Amino acid sequence: MFSPSSSLSLSSLYVVLVLVSCFNGGYSSVPTRIGKGYRLIFAEETTDGGFIGHLQVKQKNHIYGPDVPLLQLYVKHETEDRLRVHITDAEKQRWEVPYNLLPRDQPPALKQTIGRSRKNPITVSEIAGSELIFSYTADPFSFAVKRKSNGQTLFNSSSYGSDSFGEMVFKDQYLEISTQLPKDASLYGLGENTQPHGIKLYPNDPYTLYTTDVSAINLNTDLYGSHPVYMDLRNVGGEPYAHAVLLLNSNGMDVFYRGNSLTYKVIGGVFDFYFFSGPTPLGVVDQYTSFIGRPAPMPYWSLGFHQCRWGYHNLSVVEDVVENYRKAQIPLDVIWNDDDHMDGHKDFTLNPVNYPRPKLLAFLDKIHSIGMKYIVIIDPGIGVNSSYGVYQRGIANDVFIKYDGEPYLAQVWPGAVNFPDFLNPKTVSWWGDEIRRFHELVPVDGLWIDMNEASNFCSGKCTIPKGKICPSGTGPGWICCLDCKNITKTRWDDPPYKINASGLQVPIGFKTIATSAVHYNGVLEYDAHSLYGFSQAIATHKALQGLEGKRPFILSRSTYVGSGRYAAHWTGDNKGTWEDLKYSITTVMNFGIFGVPMVGADICGFYPAPTEELCNRWIEVGAFYPFSRDHANYYSPRQELYQWESVTKSAQNALGMRYKLLPYLYTLNYMAHTSGAPIARPLFFSFPAYEECYGLSTQFLLGSSLMVSPVLEQGKTSVKALFPPGSWYSVFDMTQTIVSKGQYFTLDAPLNVVNVHLYQNTILPMQQGGMISKEARMTPFTLIVTFPAGASEAQAKGNLYLDNDELPEMKLGNGYSTYVDLYATVKEGSMKIWSEVQEGKFALDQGWKIEKVTLLGLGGSVDTSGLEINGSPVANGALNVELSSVEQIHLQDDDEGQGKKSLMVQISGLNLYVGKNFDMSMKMGTQG
Repeated sequence: MFSPSSSLSLSSLYVVLVLVSCFNGGYSSVPTRIGKGYRLIFAEETTDGGFIGHLQVKQKNHIYGPDVPLLQLYVKHETEDRLRVHITDAEKQRWEVPYNLLPRDQPPALKQTIGRSRKNPITVSEIAGSELIFSYTADPFSFAVKRKSNGQTLFNSSSYGSDSFGEMVFKDQYLEISTQLPKDASLYGLGENTQPHGIKLYPNDPYTLYTTDVSAINLNTDLYGSHPVYMDLRNVGGEPYAHAVLLLNSNGMDVFYRGNSLTYKVIGGVFDFYFFSGPTPLGVVDQYTSFIGRPAPMPYWSLGFHQCRWGYHNLSVVEDVVENYRKAQIPLDVIWNDDDHMDGHKDFTLNPVNYPRPKLLAFLDKIHSIGMKYIVIIDPGIGVNSSYGVYQRGIANDVFIKYDGEPYLAQVWPGAVNFPDFLNPKTVSWWGDEIRRFHELVPVDGLWIDMNEASNFCSGKCTIPKGKICPSGTGPGWICCLDCKNITKTRWDDPPYKINASGLQVPIGFKTIATSAVHYNGVLEYDAHSLYGFSQAIATHKALQGLEGKRPFILSRSTYVGSGRYAAHWTGDNKGTWEDLKYSITTVMNFGIFGVPMVGADICGFYPAPTEELCNRWIEVGAFYPFSRDHANYYSPRQELYQWESVTKSAQNALGMRYKLLPYLYTLNYMAHTSGAPIARPLFFSFPAYEECYGLSTQFLLGSSLMVSPVLEQGKTSVKALFPPGSWYSVFDMTQTIVSKGQYFTLDAPLNVVNVHLYQNTILPMQQGGMISKEARMTPFTLIVTFPAGASEAQAKGNLYLDNDELPEMKLGNGYSTYVDLYATVKEGSMKIWSEVQEGKFALDQGWKIEKVTLLGLGGSVDTSGLEINGSPVANGALNVELSSVEQIHLQDDDEGQGKKSLMVQISGLNLYVGKNFDMSMKMGTQG
């Protein structure tokens, strides 16, 4: 949805604020030293195996407010690969991310009587776990985290010898802590922002975390989500080691990365650090999502293609869109409505003229009968309207955020609104009831929760104007028309340190809920602001799951640590430019690291109009986003994929391949849900020792082995792509082989072509595709088996997960799922492929069969008389089984690899049940 700051870059707003001095609270990357830190005065082990200490401030000062004089330090190795370091006020409870929102262990209760009289001299000590070692220096207090296996320092808060930061600072509204870093460390994460330099964090770029409705076209700016976590990848003597650091804190913060150090400047809360030892990137994300919550299981249809637009003015337009996709033979699973279906932009309503309920229900019956789905938008702001039942029930249940004891008044699309307080259990129940009522009105298949940073078209304390209509109904709907006054009377509205909000140091209450507004139990918006979208996603997930017991689908714009457990995400209001196409890859890969793997960008750009060439190239990328949706702005020309003949062809090609890959994508969704593994991921996840790919942001992997190398520049008909060492096979033409030493290759890429390659040692399950996932899902399977080109001895592996995707849980053991491990070897002149099935009944009941096996990279020749299936010889042509082979074409640089040959061998006409173990072997002749 378009938003107040989406129509232009923020550079025209608050420009004067850039001139605010650093000392008076302004953002600056110039390091400043505040005070002399703390000293450790007391330490002891705790009964739970942890370590507790007290820290006393060394020298008080009043920069950004008075110091908290006494702190409690709590350290614990919570698991073999996770270390927690928690620092808070020793005498008063402070705000933390609520433990019911993000379940975790509570630190020990604060001690009012502390052992100040203990005179035990404390110098340096360390507490070792299985993988990590915590050590500390007492005076001035600092701590370090090391890797046990090689002694490498992962985090070191000591300022000794550093000219880029000072000692730890802990005040009520200003917390600062830093770590030294080696210059060769590659860092990733700290979002959400649009990173012009690619996925690696870039020294001296600003990283501000504070959920904000700012268009994603604004670079290096705090956007819709807050994810205060980074992954650190280092190559030590050719050995890669990765770890991650999470600062679990929901307050606004600036993070300064200078190449050799990283500094947090936070405006509240506590230091609650979690260190994840890795040492592989996949291991890091596994450990991280084990703590914050595994990514949500997604229904199968959600991996199909989605079409949306703000501006489908009536139902007949939506019906035409669906019909035009069918006519164009472009796959489509889900049709969406932005707020066009609503009555006066009000949540949970239908426009009786443009979307009459009887006609909408008939349309839904029609699309549901073929397996298509329908999703609509919900914004959190509830229109203030005495005749509006949703609002009436909200007031009756006292569910809204308060200011001066009254529901806080804001403006969004309906005009004057109040915001539900999702930290209040009564609100969660009321919200669930409203979703139930709406579902009875319109049986939607999922919900899109937008504007939940939260976005407000006004700022400050507002009242409804008398004597005029607000909004007037003419002109842009995002112009504030309430009567508003700025709120600067409290330290929550005007904190002493100014984070770089919106990239321009705007007040933190600008175009959002006033930060002195109050949530349930007296919680301040100042503290809970960045949790708003997260708490709404939890409430929405609970409501949808309670409706029919089906697996929910939720798309949320605002996210926080743990959001992936409940929702998918899209990258927000992007622009139809080549730059935005390129940026989208970095953001998608980042969200995989954040534990939100179901993510994508608006294909062809949200606004303004994309060129035909750009839309061609964007669908060639977007067809391989985990979440694949075309979405456009009200003011943009129509950009459905069928609007151009050339884009239709590109969509048929790229989405045609996506629909063949659906079983692979769904298995990746299962792997994400069980281990956190990103669906789309950077190349360094599979090639962590190959430093050339550490900063690569123009290509990405789906799973461990499928690499997408798109064209991202105007006018290009070729692409220069990096191929890590090994053999790679084009999935569009499997005779095309690349054998790489670790180098760039220039690939042909005419307008309708995208290059997608499969790595060696892989077994990829595919089906035959279709126009809708329900139909594609019932087609026969093909297994693509890849070996290193010409290898005489090799192995390959793959897997396949299948289930009833309507069930809320995605797991084995319920009678409605099947899991298959796939294996293949080449050895001593023979090839063997076999499966090991767990709980095959579900797959057998569905009748799924493997019809074809394609083997890539085989050396030598094929003995057509030597085929055996499940122990029985099968002659070529018998039982409809046919065996064929063709020599592959090797794309090489210079004379590299000349003389090496490999074959593509296809065994078709098979009749192997997916739900039963099978084995197949074939003799190979020697290479001539």
